[in-house]
Amino acid sequence: MVGDAGLSAEAPLPHGRTKEQVEQLTQNIIAALKTVQDPEIPADIFELGLVYQIDISPEDVVHIEMTLTAPGCPVAGQIVEQVQSSVSLVPGVLAVVVKLVFDPPWDQSRMSDEARMTLDMW
Repeated sequence: MVGDAGLSAEAPLPHGRTKEQVEQLTQNIIAALKTVQDPEIPADIFELGLVYQIDISPEDVVHIEMTLTAPGCPVAGQIVEQVQSSVSLVPGVLAVVVKLVFDPPWDQSRMSDEARMTLDMW
């Protein structure tokens, strides 16, 4: 899960990086994801809890599993493009693959405290 650095303990490290380097790369990817705003809700997709999984392959390809607040979101393609564009700018990322999933469905319990404060949803 993303909350657990997005990598499993047994995953091979990308391009011979140390665990610390992979953790830093993951943090840089998360920072890039935080630049992508949901167009209908004034918060970023990471704090909204829309990003379910971040995996970095040994070939430096970043696989992101994410959802939307609603399956029929009219800007789904735009959000995916923004994720791909933002994450691809992170040094050390060769390519980005985004997979949209709707199981489990998103709900407000996935939002961070930061998003809850921003949206005044306590």
